[in-house]
Amino acid sequence: MDEVLISRAITESYMKNFIDSMVLDVAVVGAGPAGLVAAFYLAKKGVKVAVFERKLSVGGGMWGGGMMFNQIVVQEAGKEILDEFGVDCTHYKEGYYLADAIEAVSTITSKAIKAGARIFNLISVEDVVIRDKSRIHGIVINWSAVELSNLHVDPMTIASDVVIDATGHAAEVARIIEKKVGTDALVVRGERSMWAEAGELAVVENTQEVYPGFIIAGMAANAVIGSPRMGPVFGGMLLSGRKAAEIADEVKKQ
Repeated sequence: MDEVLISRAITESYMKNFIDSMVLDVAVVGAGPAGLVAAFYLAKKGVKVAVFERKLSVGGGMWGGGMMFNQIVVQEAGKEILDEFGVDCTHYKEGYYLADAIEAVSTITSKAIKAGARIFNLISVEDVVIRDKSRIHGIVINWSAVELSNLHVDPMTIASDVVIDATGHAAEVARIIEKKVGTDALVVRGERSMWAEAGELAVVENTQEVYPGFIIAGMAANAVIGSPRMGPVFGGMLLSGRKAAEIADEVKKQ
C-alpha cells in the first residue's frame, strides 16, 4: 500500500467535489432529517444541491431517537415518506408507527447521495452573502474545527440561488440573517415548549421562504416562527423537508 497515493486519492476526489459545489442551485445547511429529505427531493429533480453539516455525523436529532432510545415515531403522512425511502415501519397503535432511527438516517442519507446530492460534514456556516439587503446569494463557510478552536482563519464562500436553513432548534442561519438585515425584515422568535400535536402541524405550515432566497425547514422553521417543539416525533420533519424542496425548486426559477 502506498500511503501517499491513498492521501492523494482522497485529496483529489474531495477537492474535485468541493470545487464543483462552490456554485449551487440550492445550499442546505444542516443534515438533519428535514435537510436530508430536502436534498433528496431536489437532487431527484436534477437540482444542483449540497448539504453542509457542522458535526461529524449526519442525522441531527433523529440519530438519538427519544432520549437515546434509537426509535422514532411517525404518523401516517410521515410513514408514506419513509415508505418511499424503503425504511421499515411497524404499526404501534391508533395511527402511530415506529421506525429504527439508525435505519432511517442511514437510508435517507444514502438515497440522497445516490440521487445526486453532495454532503459535506465538519463545515460550519458563519455568514451569508447578501447584496443590498435584497436577497440571499450564498453562504460563508469554514471548517468546524476552526470555530471550535477559536482560530482566526478567514472563511470561503459558496454561491447559491437558494439557501435552506435546516439547522434545527438553533435556527443558526436565520439568526445570522436577522443580525444582518434587521428585525424589520426577519425575526427569530424562538421555539415554544414541547407540544407534539401542535408542533407537528406547525413545522410543515411554517416551512416557507421568509426572506428572498432563504427558506426555513424542520425545527428551524418552528424556532423562527415561534411554534412548539415536538420531541421524538419525526413525520413533520420529513414532510417539511419535502415541502422545502418544492419551494426551493420554485424560488430558484425566479
